[in-house]
Amino acid sequence: MKDAHDLQRLDLNLLFVFDALLREGSVTRAGSALGLSQSAMSHSLARLRTFFDDPLFVKTHRGVAPTAKAEMLGPIVLGVMETLRDEVFSQSSFDPKRARRTFTFCMTDMGELVFLPPLLARLKVEAPHCVLRTLQVPFEQIESTLGSGEADASLGSGTHEGLFHQDLFHHGLVCIVSTKNKDVKNSITPEQFARLSHIGVALADSANQYFNSALDNARIQRTVKVWTSHHLFVPLLLDQHPEYIATVPDALGTVFARHKIVRIVPPPIALPTFALRQYWHPRFHHDRAGRWLRTLISETLSELPANMR
Repeated sequence: MKDAHDLQRLDLNLLFVFDALLREGSVTRAGSALGLSQSAMSHSLARLRTFFDDPLFVKTHRGVAPTAKAEMLGPIVLGVMETLRDEVFSQSSFDPKRARRTFTFCMTDMGELVFLPPLLARLKVEAPHCVLRTLQVPFEQIESTLGSGEADASLGSGTHEGLFHQDLFHHGLVCIVSTKNKDVKNSITPEQFARLSHIGVALADSANQYFNSALDNARIQRTVKVWTSHHLFVPLLLDQHPEYIATVPDALGTVFARHKIVRIVPPPIALPTFALRQYWHPRFHHDRAGRWLRTLISETLSELPANMR
């Protein structure tokens, strides 16, 4: 059993290494998140193993997995890290110019395509030593992901009762068709829209709910021939199946149309807009780095051209 003298030999930085390995499941990714080299990570892991007299993390085909002892220690270390982050580090100042940390966003492939590039450009100037990381997390797991500290913020639409949120702007929806499609002109009637074969994007957010409600109210029933959970596949599917049509957020349609594979067509009926929001967990509401990040997100996305937001 470790006594007080033993605890004095435990370097606090090793807890950060333990925490990162537990979250990332990879020595390389954990090192990247902490800004440590592979050799530094290996050295730290060796010191952890010596102190706890256990391998702690063993190699697998996916990276590293915790041993039974590491799993037992996990909640304890997580509690210590939460206390340090919430009660100690949050009280200190945050200097983005000098900070070396990884900021993690939950966002869809649409967010990565449309919003990640300007956020990265802003971060390179204001926080040059920081790293951006994205996660694609199921809608129902976003609250727990933010609460655990695995992610700092989430971009999306919908309602999360346990999270704080800020409306950034409102999206509209547009139809897109292949540039090879000769049947759909510069506009489309409700009857033609109903006759066409559709590509649907199955996402659990308010945009789909609003869209489906608007179609129901207009008594339009679309025929969806294929469902996908990723927006980025839609232009390729339309290119290979030009007779299909899809409805996507207008910012995404604008980006797709730049590549000359698809073109934008106004929807046949007026469709409601929906809010793009950033979410964060109440536990990190007063965290200075988190507050800085949320301001950066809000300011960056407010500067996008009107057709991109």
